[in-house]
Order: sequence, then C-alpha cells, then structure tokens
Amino acid sequence: MSDLILLNKPFNVLCQFTDESEQSASRETLANYITDKGFYAAGRLDRDSEGLLLLTNDGKLQHKISDPVHKMPKTYWAQVEGAVTQEALKQLRNGVNLKDGVTQPAKCKQLNSGIRVWERVPPIRARKNIPTSWIELTITEGKNRQVRRMTAAVGFPTLRLIRVRIGDWKLGNLKPGESKRLQDQ
Repeated sequence: MSDLILLNKPFNVLCQFTDESEQSASRETLANYITDKGFYAAGRLDRDSEGLLLLTNDGKLQHKISDPVHKMPKTYWAQVEGAVTQEALKQLRNGVNLKDGVTQPAKCKQLNSGIRVWERVPPIRARKNIPTSWIELTITEGKNRQVRRMTAAVGFPTLRLIRVRIGDWKLGNLKPGESKRLQDQ
C-alpha cells in the first residue's frame, strides 16, 4: 500500500530530514513537520520557497512524481518585483534563454491583486516606490531554481515563491507546516 503526504512546506525549511551543516541547530528540516517513518520527499523545494511538497513511502510513486522524464506539471505563484508586463508574460510562455539552455514554454498569467496567501516570516523586502505583482506559472521541467531564474531573465525578480500544485495534487487550504495523508495512491 502506498501512501502520500501533502505538506505545506514553510519558508526557510530544508527539504530533507537531517541537516549535516554547521548551522544545523538553527535550521529546520522536514523532521520538524513529518514524524511518519519511511516517507521521502518526491522532488524538492528550495529552502527559500514555500508550498506543496509531496512525500511518499513508495519508491515507484516517488520516481513518477520527481523524475523530469514524466513531465508532471508543477504550478507556482510567484510574487515578483515590479508591475509585470504582457511582454514579460509572453516571453515566459515562449520559453526563456537561461545559462543552461532555453526553458520549455510555461503556462503563465498574472494573478488578481487581491490574491490571499499567508504572511511569510520574515516578510519579503518591500520598497515604497516599487510595486509587486503575482503571477502563476506552470512548468514541466525541473531545472535548478528555474522559476526564479525565468522571472529574473524577463526583468521581474521573484521575491516570494509558493508551489500550489503538482500534477493533480493541490495545496488547498493547508497552512504552513500542516500536512494531510492520502492512502492508496
């Protein structure tokens, strides 16, 4: 029987169960949130990214979720610096040239300014004279820090990044640090 845990990974949490670094006493890991034994992350989220992380006790399911060959779509909400333009969104939809090659086209759109997300601790840096925008991006590849690099490449650096969906699994109403276990996946 394979089980799946949906976790809303908080900001500043390492996407692993142990931390071997010198700062390990001050850095939170998945062990601070998941006590079930035999579960492993299916994919990763950077320490400074938040949102949906899937963990499973089934190696085949873990591979299906995390291996880029399966091209499982992942959807992110990115708060970017500046008032995002239609031209920037078009570039993201067409693929962006990064140092390690051109990305696959992303599905993307600007989100309503009334988007509701939890407060981040610590909050993002805010500048009085520079607005921010929220965009939704769906990608099927998994290059290192890809969404952040894509938005920066089109002139709108990411200030905050929240993954809201992986394949058919959604973050839903899970608050940071909360998890939900699904059986028989």
